[in-house]
Amino acid sequence: MDDRPLHAAPRRLIIGISGASGAVYGVRAIDMLQALDIESHLVISKSAALTLQHEMGLRPADLAARVAVFHHIHDIGATLSSGSFRTMGMLIAPCSIRTLSEIATGITSTLLTRAADVTLKERRRLVLMLRETPLHLGHIRSMAAVTEAGAIVMPPVPAWYARPATLDELVTHSVARALDLFGIDTDQIARWPGLRGQPGHFDTHHGETP
Repeated sequence: MDDRPLHAAPRRLIIGISGASGAVYGVRAIDMLQALDIESHLVISKSAALTLQHEMGLRPADLAARVAVFHHIHDIGATLSSGSFRTMGMLIAPCSIRTLSEIATGITSTLLTRAADVTLKERRRLVLMLRETPLHLGHIRSMAAVTEAGAIVMPPVPAWYARPATLDELVTHSVARALDLFGIDTDQIARWPGLRGQPGHFDTHHGETP
């Protein structure tokens, strides 16, 4: 019997993959959720299908086999398009500027951006792993607008304190930190231990540590 309170969200997360470079972030998120037995619902854009093939040699069908439900990008009647379909929220990894801009305006053209819009209107967590650089003023204004609407813009910035030795470790850390924002602990990252007691650390109250 499920003894969770009625208001608790089911362990169900929407994963969106847009056409920005960095398809590996979305794929890694899918694999992490699968290992944690969290129900994942996937929707990818047409551009993302091309990026997946180019960067990872994968097809949409390869990812469909790894998720609970694969939703077609133009299936606007899918469960994800309704706020009555309860989830923990949505992660778009990677998120292109076009996708972010659609979400920021609320003028959505596909199930990917419609699902994100639903996530915001239902006051659920929306995390956008934005992949673009450098940024012009229009990009920054769109980022501000989507943040004001309730989303979290989280570019996959490497955490060098973890001393990653491989690109794979960088990807894992970035995705695990994004999942942290949903209260999902993957137990796959080295968390910041603090500097107190480490050689060379300067304590503002007691001076430099021995």
